[in-house]
Parts: sequence; C-alpha cells; structure tokens
Amino acid sequence: LWDYVVDCLSKGKQPDIQEIEKVGYLMRTTAVYGSGKFGAIDYKEISERSEFAAPFQAEMLTVYMIRAFVVDLLQHAAKIKNPSKFVNLEPRVSKMLGVGNSTGLGMAPFLINHPQLLNNWINAKETALARIRSLKAPKQKCVDLFKNYIKRSNYLIESWHSQHELQIAKLNELRRDKITLDHHIGKFNFKRPYPFDALYKWAEETLGEEAQELLVSIILEPYGDLIDNLSSEMSDNNQFKNKINGSMLISDFLNKTEQHYDFALKINWDNSENNQLAWYISEEKLEPRLGDRYKENGIGSYEQPLQPSRDVAKMYADLLKWQRNKCIAEFLMKHPEHRHIIRRCQIVFTSPYAEIKDNTISRDVIPIDLLRAKLSFFGAFHFDPRSDRWVRINMFKGAPMPDTLNEENCDNWTYPEQKSN
Repeated sequence: LWDYVVDCLSKGKQPDIQEIEKVGYLMRTTAVYGSGKFGAIDYKEISERSEFAAPFQAEMLTVYMIRAFVVDLLQHAAKIKNPSKFVNLEPRVSKMLGVGNSTGLGMAPFLINHPQLLNNWINAKETALARIRSLKAPKQKCVDLFKNYIKRSNYLIESWHSQHELQIAKLNELRRDKITLDHHIGKFNFKRPYPFDALYKWAEETLGEEAQELLVSIILEPYGDLIDNLSSEMSDNNQFKNKINGSMLISDFLNKTEQHYDFALKINWDNSENNQLAWYISEEKLEPRLGDRYKENGIGSYEQPLQPSRDVAKMYADLLKWQRNKCIAEFLMKHPEHRHIIRRCQIVFTSPYAEIKDNTISRDVIPIDLLRAKLSFFGAFHFDPRSDRWVRINMFKGAPMPDTLNEENCDNWTYPEQKSN
C-alpha cells in the first residue's frame, strides 16, 4: 500500500480511496509503551503536566503525531521520486488514514499484574454510563447527536473485516443486530423518562455483546462535558504501596474470598484441562509466552505468577486448615508463598472490577479477549485478531490532522460521517 500511494502521488494523482480502505493505515506501531525506550523521555519527567495525567495520554499523543509524520514522509518520498510532477495527499484522503497497532501476549500480563488500574478503568466506564442512564430528560441536542452517531456508525461496521473465524461470526451478528437497533431507535420515544436507561435495558435483553457495546460507546459520545472528568480517576499512583493488612481475621478473609472468588473455587483444578497452559518469558525476545505445559517439556518450572484463580484456590485450601480467629499475618508467617495472592485478594475485596473472572491457564482461554478489553480504552476500532494470541487494530482513523484541528472538529470525528469518494 505504501508503494502504491507513493507511486500515485509521484505521478500527480490521488490514490483510490477503496485501496486505502482495505488496510486503513500506512504505518503500524508495536505495543504503545515507549516511555524511556530508544531515547524517549521517562514518563515521570512529564507526569505532573495536567494533559498527561490520565493513563497513556502521552503515548496516545505520540501515536497521533506519528500519524501526521507518516503523511509527511509519504509526500517526501513521492517528491524524491518525481520532483516535477508529484502532488501532496489531499486532506480528504489523509484524514482516512489511521495508525495501525499490533498487540500480542505482552499486554495480558500487564492487565493481570495491575488489578487496581484495571478496576479504575472499568469503573470509569461504568460510572460514565450510569451518569447518562440517570438523566431523566436529556437535552434534545444530545439526543440528536446520539441519533447522528448511530447512523454514522454504519460505515465503520461495513468497513470492519476480519479473517478470524470467531470475529467473523461476531461481525455477522453485529450487522444483524445493527438493523434491529436502527429499527428500534427509529420508533423509540426519547421523551419518556430516563430514555437512555430504557434503551440500555432493551439492548441487554435483545442484542448480542458486540451491538450492546456499540450502543454503550455511542451513548457516551455526546456527553463529554458530563463524563470527561472521570479520566482523572483512572490512574493508579499507589500500585507499589499496597500493603497487606495482616490484622485481618482468617474468618473474615475466607468469607470475602468466597464472595469475590466463587468462580475460582468452583473450578476443578485436578482436571488437566484447567491447568493446561503456562505463562513464561521467552529467552530469545524476553517477551511473555503461553505454552502447553504437557507438550512443551519443562516450561512449568519457568511459569510466571499469572494465574490468580488457581493461586486463590491453593491459598483458600491452606486457609481452611487454620483456626478462624487467627489473623492473616500469622498465616503468612507459615505460608509466605501466598503473600502475592493475599495482597491481590485484599485489593479485589474493595475494588469490584479488579479481577479477571476467568481461568487464565485453561486450555480454552482466549487471550485476545484480554487485549481487546484494554485496547478499547484507546479508542481502537476494527479489531482484527490474527490468531487467538495477537491482534491488529486501527487508531485515529477519521481524526483531523494537526494542521486542521480546532475547537469545532476535535470532538466530533469518532464516527466518520460518510465514506469519502
């Protein structure tokens, strides 16, 4: 695609939009965690700036600027190829270019190892949704904008393609559900009390998960003034300061474990399928890997602590052997191997969205679900799994370029109005 676009510009013509749409971007980033790498400044040096306070704001700004750099580089290459005839990329075309991203298993351990951060992110989303559902009589301009986004979202859905069988099935369901959603909104009475709450409840009972999440995203979109301040609550500045409460009684700890980890305690851990996979770090690239402990001889001895459900079950079994009036500190004096999971549990006890309620080492685990959960907070779309362990996405497609960015267009580009011709 790069060669095609450069060739077109060097000949004095614009590239075919349909060719651009097949890929959607001309440059792809790897994982967006570049602070302190390759000469980049450490995040701590800029973390006190208000615009970078929310998680990953510095990285997302970098991605946005890379997008502009790609266009400059593209035009430079075309000029070098044919100085007398080249033309610049028209704004209508450059606007349709996003930045690609490939994300693999490295992101999954991040989510598992940062339970409080995960809680804060999900809690921000749920709080935002709750605020809008609690509006008894939304302003008409917000309702009109919501309807407009619903209509405009058709283009993103139509241009979303995948070769992964699981995602193909989800996309087919989404397209069917979108027809149902459009029909329902066409006759829906937004003058009724709490209309967005009613719409959300209808979607829960009627639509699949893809369409439900689409609706939630569009419900949030018109209400930046009501929910944008939640970004200040998404950081976790105490991730290394979570101390174990050793005075907690074992009886209390057991009760809370049964309440918050009932899913983990119900798993039969003697079943080999529930222990089949192991997380380890590859020697070659020093990156997380997920292997079959029964087929890849010896990887179990290199296993990383990324299976909280199993660790909870082991800790719980040992706790049951202790007197209920003893405290956690006494237990840990005899069982220091459980310190990490005790600390995690105490975070989860007060943070309802902190835990991944699944078995992360099951034969049937699908890691891309973890990746998508986090990438969605970056505004990523066109989620395209390349296997069950890595995924491609697109960011900033349809966004104004820096030279055209202004107060009017900075917040109204998420759903492109129509396909460019």
